[in-house]
Amino acid sequence: MTDVLETSTPAATTAPLLSVRNIEVVYDDVILVLRGLSMEVPKGAIVALLGANGAGKSTTLKAISGLLKTEDGEVTRGEIIFNDERINGIDPDKIVRRGIFQVMEGRRIVSDMTSLENLRLGAFTRHDKEIGSDIEMVYEYFPRLKERTGLAGYLSGGEQQMLAIGRALMARPKMILMDEPSMGLSPLLVKEVFAIIQKINRDLGVTILLVEQNARAALSVASHGYIMEQGKVVLDGTADELRDNEDVKEFYLGGAGDQRKSFKNLKSFKRRKRWL
Repeated sequence: MTDVLETSTPAATTAPLLSVRNIEVVYDDVILVLRGLSMEVPKGAIVALLGANGAGKSTTLKAISGLLKTEDGEVTRGEIIFNDERINGIDPDKIVRRGIFQVMEGRRIVSDMTSLENLRLGAFTRHDKEIGSDIEMVYEYFPRLKERTGLAGYLSGGEQQMLAIGRALMARPKMILMDEPSMGLSPLLVKEVFAIIQKINRDLGVTILLVEQNARAALSVASHGYIMEQGKVVLDGTADELRDNEDVKEFYLGGAGDQRKSFKNLKSFKRRKRWL
């Protein structure tokens, strides 16, 4: 697949809006999923969190948003600092009110509500008089949603992803956590959705932590990236550095082409073991 966009978002230079400091996450009091994970997300940046299935990417987002509680998960060590306040252990609705909104993997829209009703649901923490104008703002980013007046369950996959992002915007977040926004979308729709993500970041200044398996697409819009394996960060750097890294090319970008090595190959195995 070709790059989604030709240029990356410029790297933010401000202090971190989010700091994840050496956290461990345990499910059901026994299953250790995250092992001393640390990362930072600067204010106003798009940061990509990459890795294979089972690496712990979605668990990281749920630890930040407080949704671990719904799955019998818990941050047992370390701390999560958002906007200079510790937020691990706080209920999810309070985290939303502090400015973090998570767009879940698989969209998770309410299928038996209309698009408009889904958007209004995103503003459940608000009591101001500007909800209507914000709905119109969402329609400017996603004109197709204004045309779709039926139930959201009848929207296409791409339209449902747009609705999920629009619903997040209705909370007026400082930061959006996006979990696999490209999942199930055609290459053309992936390009469109990522272009809108970059535009939202640029126009509204919303900080975005982006979990993706499509590393090429994610690094096309991010300024910085982290790569996870087995519950911890094994590599990080600017988007340009990661795109140029031979290990990343081989295992995530398909840069080896016809000569792509198998994990059974000794050289590749040693390289991968160096990460872990």
